[in-house]
Amino acid sequence: MTYKWIKLEIYPLLFPVGVAVGLCCMQLVRNITTNPEVRVKKENRSAGVLENFEEGKRYKEHEVRKFVLSQQSENIRKALSQKD
Repeated sequence: MTYKWIKLEIYPLLFPVGVAVGLCCMQLVRNITTNPEVRVKKENRSAGVLENFEEGKRYKEHEVRKFVLSQQSENIRKALSQKD
């Protein structure tokens, strides 16, 4: 009898778990690189609180958010028009 490391029942779970891990990694990298409140270098941390509202708006309205919001509104409109 051979021992299997991964059973066949596990394969359907690999995709959702992989997507979740990918999204978490993307969010972590995005926060470290583009968040105006995160300062990795010591020189930047000594600046204190910065009032950079434009950078905050660019961080909030990123491309993924714009794409998801545009897709949701189209799907809602389609669903409402099909109920009639």
